[in-house]
Amino acid sequence: MPAPSATLIVAKTLHDYSTPAIANVPVGLAVNVGEGNFELRVSLITMVQANQFHGLPSEDANAHLQHFLELCDMIVIKDVAPESIRLHLFPFSLSRKAKQWFYKKKEAVKTWDKYSMAFLVNFFPMGKTNAPRG
Repeated sequence: MPAPSATLIVAKTLHDYSTPAIANVPVGLAVNVGEGNFELRVSLITMVQANQFHGLPSEDANAHLQHFLELCDMIVIKDVAPESIRLHLFPFSLSRKAKQWFYKKKEAVKTWDKYSMAFLVNFFPMGKTNAPRG
């Protein structure tokens, strides 16, 4: 008669459930780039990171977006839409509060036009427009 098999049950601790998993770490947008893949050069990423937007009230979201688009307009990658380049590079231009906002919004907005508009709406509120100028 064969020996009965013992089933080992391992109970997970609270620590096991609360330990972060790499699968839950947010990454940039999943962007369809068309034919093939493309690589963003480190020098380009460094240029974009030189003018990061943090989401502070004193920062100008419109000026940040303008500067970012000027940099992106200098980039041409064969068979890659400019929108794809912008969507891939934009997270590198953000830091702190703005970067947190990016990761909260990344699933909801899929195109550059909608994404840039959401950025402006969030970081350039109507209160700034209506504020007295002096």
